[in-house]
Amino acid sequence: MNKKWVCHSAQGRWKMITKICFVLAFLCLIYCIGIVFTKAAGTKFFLIWIALSAFFAALGWGFQRGVFSQIPGAVRAVGVTVFCLGLAFFLLVEALVISGFFAKGEPGLPYIVVLGAQMKTNGPSVALARRLDCAYEYLTKNPDTLCVVSGGQGSNEPVSEARGMYDYLVERGVDPGRIIMEDASTDTCENLVFSRRLIPQEIQKAGIVTSNFHVYRSRQLARQQGFSEAVGLGATSGIYFLPNNMLREFFGMMKDWVFGNMKLIG
Repeated sequence: MNKKWVCHSAQGRWKMITKICFVLAFLCLIYCIGIVFTKAAGTKFFLIWIALSAFFAALGWGFQRGVFSQIPGAVRAVGVTVFCLGLAFFLLVEALVISGFFAKGEPGLPYIVVLGAQMKTNGPSVALARRLDCAYEYLTKNPDTLCVVSGGQGSNEPVSEARGMYDYLVERGVDPGRIIMEDASTDTCENLVFSRRLIPQEIQKAGIVTSNFHVYRSRQLARQQGFSEAVGLGATSGIYFLPNNMLREFFGMMKDWVFGNMKLIG
């Protein structure tokens, strides 16, 4: 094989990788700016896209300057192997997240638990309103089902999420006697730990109402807390924020898995 051709081929691959890195850096930056302009983000997690932009830019610079080509082949091989394994694991977790996207529960559940999201001064955030609309639809079709609304009050919220959810459902015509408030929790795990205490222990089956990207983790957490037959009810979520939500959910699943709050599979 012609050595000159091999050299040009290798250079072409490096240039292509460099371009891909710079494009990814640009896209991450633009995506972050877009989230900022919508003013819809309830947390600072979106800043990770700036970090990713800087990472891809640095990676592209390294390829452009030939930094990585100077690394010994064995070290590069180990690095590529670790990267591929990490990517495969990430994709596996994201596949689990996607598996819960279309969960619709089942009729006749004795209880549903609605997981909180940000409350704003003018009412529920878009994500929370969609969860509540999903719960309202289910409660309308299943008049014997009781509902636990779960969520405390964050520093940037005018009232507890539970109170806001309660008011929203009552204003839509749900009987207040069917709604139980859990207003002390600060995260998904606490949502389910504290909600479990408000539901008779003999009840093993309950519906967990949350955003579609959040269903899989919430259901796994619920099963760990004694809802052995927990089922998900997934509310729709906006397409634009889906990459941010999916990435955030990956880290949320890793945290709960590492701390023993849930099983990753099973």
